[in-house]
Amino acid sequence: MKKSRPRPAATKAAALALALHLAAAPPALARPELCESAAVSAAREAGVPAEVMLAITLTETGRGGDGGLRPWPWTANAEGRGHWFDTPDEAARFARSLLARGQDLFDLGCFQINWHWHGAHFTRPEDLLDPTTAGRYAARLMAELYDEFGSWEGAAGAYHSRTPRFADRYRARFTRIRAELRDRPTLSALISAPRAGAPRVNTYPLLGGRASGASLVPDTATGPRPFIEVRP
Repeated sequence: MKKSRPRPAATKAAALALALHLAAAPPALARPELCESAAVSAAREAGVPAEVMLAITLTETGRGGDGGLRPWPWTANAEGRGHWFDTPDEAARFARSLLARGQDLFDLGCFQINWHWHGAHFTRPEDLLDPTTAGRYAARLMAELYDEFGSWEGAAGAYHSRTPRFADRYRARFTRIRAELRDRPTLSALISAPRAGAPRVNTYPLLGGRASGASLVPDTATGPRPFIEVRP
């Protein structure tokens, strides 16, 4: 069967349609909304106020822009330096390159989970770059820390470090960011804090089975790993 040559007009129309489709498609690059949505969803699952988890991801990965401070999902911190990548593949390659030279002290993702301390609880570094997976982990830990410290400010400080001076500095930044959230039109609509004192169900076995609640620093050699490595 003889193939007909496409008409120029039809070719141009097809090209225009493809261009419009690509323009309308969601970008593959990083979007702050990935961290924000994951924070809110995980907070609701764990019984944590949404603004608490939003403040955590902003404290961990927030950077300024025209719309104010926003989180960044493909973020890494290693050897005292922060890195913001455009895609999860770039962030994963960076993590793999660190591991290839024996460096496992790095944080990844919306909630900056430390691979050295928590890699055993995940299949691969890429899991930490999944906002949903990381958000659930972080929110359930925050719920445990709230039970231990009795306040979200105290929980946030311990989320970062058990060393008082590091915890105090982090807690101050967290508290300020949390207070500013309701004045942010792009984020205030996401905030729907659960009723105070609402029951929480811990379905995360990593955090269960300890009368004293979760800890960032093991009480014994066999205790759970700290969530975030102590950093100056």
